[in-house]
Order: sequence, then structure tokens, then C-alpha cells
Amino acid sequence: MHVLNVRPRKCIGLHFNTSVLRLLISSGLLLGLAVLSACGGSSGGVEITDRDPVPAARGTLPSLARSSADFEGEHHAGSGACAACHTDPGMTIDTPIPGQSRNVSIGTAWETSLMANATRDPYWHAVVASELDNFPELEDVINDKCIVCHAPTAHDLAKKENLELRLFDKVSSVDGSVSQGLLSMTESDELFNHAMDGVTCTLCHQMDGANFGTEEGMTGGFVILGSPTGDPNDRPAYGQYSNPEVGYMRNNVGFLAQYGPHLSTSESCATCHNLNIEPVDESGNKLEGAAHFAEQAIFSEWQNSDYAVGGSKEANCQSCHMPKVDQAVYISQGATNKREGFAEHTFLGANTVMQDMLMNFSDELGIDPELDFAGSIARNREFLTTSADVTLSPAGGVIDDTLSFDVNIENLTGHKLPSGYHSRRVYLHVQVLDAAGQLVFESGRIRPDGSIVGVSEDVNPAVWEPHYDLITSETQVQVYQAIVGNSDNERTHSLLSGSFYLKDNRLTPAGMDKALIRADNTLPDTFGTFGEAFDDPDFNDGRDTVTYQVSVPGPGVYTVSAELRYQPLSFGHLQKLWTQGDRVDQVDNFRTIYDGTTLRDEVIDTATQVMQ
Repeated sequence: MHVLNVRPRKCIGLHFNTSVLRLLISSGLLLGLAVLSACGGSSGGVEITDRDPVPAARGTLPSLARSSADFEGEHHAGSGACAACHTDPGMTIDTPIPGQSRNVSIGTAWETSLMANATRDPYWHAVVASELDNFPELEDVINDKCIVCHAPTAHDLAKKENLELRLFDKVSSVDGSVSQGLLSMTESDELFNHAMDGVTCTLCHQMDGANFGTEEGMTGGFVILGSPTGDPNDRPAYGQYSNPEVGYMRNNVGFLAQYGPHLSTSESCATCHNLNIEPVDESGNKLEGAAHFAEQAIFSEWQNSDYAVGGSKEANCQSCHMPKVDQAVYISQGATNKREGFAEHTFLGANTVMQDMLMNFSDELGIDPELDFAGSIARNREFLTTSADVTLSPAGGVIDDTLSFDVNIENLTGHKLPSGYHSRRVYLHVQVLDAAGQLVFESGRIRPDGSIVGVSEDVNPAVWEPHYDLITSETQVQVYQAIVGNSDNERTHSLLSGSFYLKDNRLTPAGMDKALIRADNTLPDTFGTFGEAFDDPDFNDGRDTVTYQVSVPGPGVYTVSAELRYQPLSFGHLQKLWTQGDRVDQVDNFRTIYDGTTLRDEVIDTATQVMQ
């Protein structure tokens, strides 16, 4: 039973051994460390060596049932019904290798994407359970807000048929009766099959575009109108072609293929990729006068970039995440014509870490183990390398046993990098080797557990690494991320209690000027660049330069390498989440999966240069 199992809370504090305590007292550092730990703040490169303890892992795992994707309901059909025609060995294109082809079937491309697996995502389970633990009085709000975009057809079905909808089982405190949640249902439950199809075919392809791009059309505000005639066979299936073949689809699955150019716009993605929440204080009370806070604002970031319509780099979301093939291709079995400009349904992204978890824990998450996650991971890994460019340039060479150089970064995406949920971070890993190949400097080394040496939040999740324009120590690491603050002006890892950014130095897209954004009264106060990055003169318009001044043994030849790396699940954030693991089963489930996974991050780009 997937009940939200909440155990009594425990107070967790700092613990020092006796020798460390004496040293801190004698050096006068205890007070400063205590204040830093209690009140938060950027560390400024100070090495923090004590970590708040977390409960011991219990080693639990989820046990989700397999669902049926072949359903044909009154409002939606499962992906299996669509894949029956839109997945076929003959849907191929030629590759640069003579004699080799590549299958571009819609069903095969989609089924290993995070869109398809949005409801089986164990990190999402843990975060929702964490928020329910933090704010039990907001249960209905949390379930509604979190399910609408992760299990949208189930949400739509429940709304239209007045069904109770929650993610986890709830046991009545009055009579002990159980109100069943989605995650404990089986394929015999219609709602379960709808939910476990994730962001599925008949959700996107039935969306009406009338409210696209409006505030009402975002934050899960998509509209599924259904049949305009009352005949269930007239339910629309919008697509990118103006001359669809309608007969076979209508006769077999009861959908009427129609031209829907609105689906090929960024505004269609904005329905869930601009997502606001109503912030609350630490007691769960709505913050009066507080503006909406964005869980993500990817569409708005694009809209204020050179990639927006009319911009110098114009490209919509689909251009990158659903790239068009350069050959004509059949897109369904029995099709009479090949189609030009077909947009692949790969939904390319960057979270290979989650895909690795879905692949390796497929049984526990109710996923077909035969799905080609490895191929999808390889595509996304290659895609990630197109998101930024890193170069090195000397900044004076070696002077007085100090090597100076610049690391230059250019964001090549149409949104912030990283974008989306605040667990994500991009960071610089920089090494300097002498002529003998010996390491003389390293900043940003990742450990096997996912923590990064020198990053303060990975020791104490209440603090964070500041934005740097100049790095002189191995304890300083450039981390591009969003740090969220609560109503007490402290860092929070809870989405619902977030109301502003203590730090947002995520790399902006080209065309986004941080000063103009801050001066624009039509944009939310929480949209833009915050913290030290706002005052960094070379951090703007999709670019940043970080100067390194490194102590070296003396004049000579040195090899400098710089990696820009992406980590979807930052270690410090997870350490805070783990503190609920002794009382919230879903948190411990995810911790077990995380501990059983070795992939922690990915390399975006690398630059190497010899300097002297």
C-alpha cells in the first residue's frame, strides 16, 4: 500500500567531537559557524567540514504495478492504442553510415522519455511526499498541483468524472478506512492506467490552443474540449500536417486527425513549463501580498531571449527537443505518403541520471525492462553537449608564482542553464597540471556520492556557494543554480515555502539582459538574476567569464582543463530531503534508488589549453 507513511519528527542538530569543539572555541570560530549553520548564507569559499546528520537509510524500495497502455476511454486513449499504428519497423530514415537506417517510430521514441515516465519518477514521488509531510493541511492543493502535469490524463479524467484524486493512500484517523492513491492501484483501475501513461499522446494532441500563451493557459491550465459534435469519434487529434489521413484513425481509435499548428508552438509547452505556485510560510499559511513563485519559467526565459519569435536566433522549443528529420518518412503503418519535416518524439532533455534510475529499477517502478533506455540516454547525452560552449584564454600567464586564466562560457540554449526545478545545478570542474602531469590545482571535483569538493551546500544544505567572478582557492567552486528563500529569509528546499531567490546565477540565454529584465515592470519580481551575479559585469546575455588565479610552483608550462558539468540532483538538496527519510517512505525509497545508482552528472563541454 503506497500510503504516505509519516513517523514522528526528530530534531536534528549539529554534532561536534570533543577535539573539534575545543579547537573551534579556542579559535573563535564556533560562533561564526553556528550562525552560518543556523541562518544560512553563501560561504564565500570557507571550507565547512561538519555536515548535519541524516537518519540512517532503511533500504526500502517502491513496488509499482505495471499498467495497461492499450485502454480506449471516453476522453483519452492509451499510448498503446496510438503505438499500434505509429510504431513500425518500416518507419526509418537513412544514416550517414551506408546500409544503416534509424527507426523514428513515435511510440519507440516517446516511451523512454521523461514525458512518458513522468508519473513513475521516484524523485517526484519523494518530493511530493516531502511536501505533504511539511504541509499536511495543504493535501488537496499539493495533490492537484503536482498531478496535473505529471499525470495529466488522470487529472483530466478525475475532473470530468468527479473522481477523488491523490497520489498516495490516505488512512482515515476516524475509522481507519483507506482512500486509495494512484500509486497503489493496478491495471484494473482506469484511473491508474491513465496516470501511468505519463504525458501521453492524447493529452498533447487534444489540447485546445485558445488559451495558449496566457496566464490561464499555464501552470497546468491546458484545456481538453473533447468531441465538438458529441460523437466520440470526433474527438480531435491535432497534428503538424495540414492534410491528415483521417479514416483509419477515426475508425480504429475514435479520434479525428486534424491540422493543429498550435501544437508546434512554444506556447503549447508553456502549459506545464511555466508553472507557478502560491507560496506559504513555514506553518503553511498563504503569504499575503506575495506574488506567484515560479517552480519553473522556461517559457518566459525563452520569450525574453533571442530565440523567441522574431529574435535573431529564432527557434521554438520543438526545434531542439523534437528535432525534425531531414528526410521524408512514413509516420504510421499503412500511410500512403511519406511526410517531410517530421518532428521526432524523442523529447530530448538532460536528465540522464533519472533515465538511468528508471532503467536499473524498472521492476520496482513498474516499467517494461525491455525498453531501450540506453539508447535514449545516449541521445540525451549527445544533446546535452550542444547546450553550452566552454573556452579558455590566458589572463597574464605566470606572474609571481600565480597562473591567471579565464574560463569563458556561452549558453547555447533558449532558456536558462540549468532551467526548471531548483534541484539542478551546472558547475565548473577546473584542473591545472604541471609539465610532468602532476595536479597542482583542482576546483569542482565530484565525489562518487555526488557531492562536490569545496561546495558548501554539500556539507550544510542551509548555505550555498556564492557566484564568483574570481576564483583563487580550491574551496571555491563556480556553481550555476537557483537558491530559494522562504518567508523567514532563510534557504528552503521546499517548493511551497519558496517565495524569492537568494541566488539565481543560472546562465541566461542570449538576448536576456539582466538589467532590462529587472527594470521591466511587466515581469514578476522573482524573474531574473539575483545575488552576486547581478553585479558581475561579464555575466549577461548568455555569457559568463570566470577568472582563475592559481598558485603554482613557479614559471613553466601548465595544462589547464575546464569542464562544464550538469547535475540534475544536487547533493546538498538531497541531504535535506533525506532528513525526512525516517518518517516518509517515499523519501527512503528514492534514497535507496539513488544509493544504488552510480551516474551522478554529465559533461556538457570541455576545453583544454597549454599556458605558461
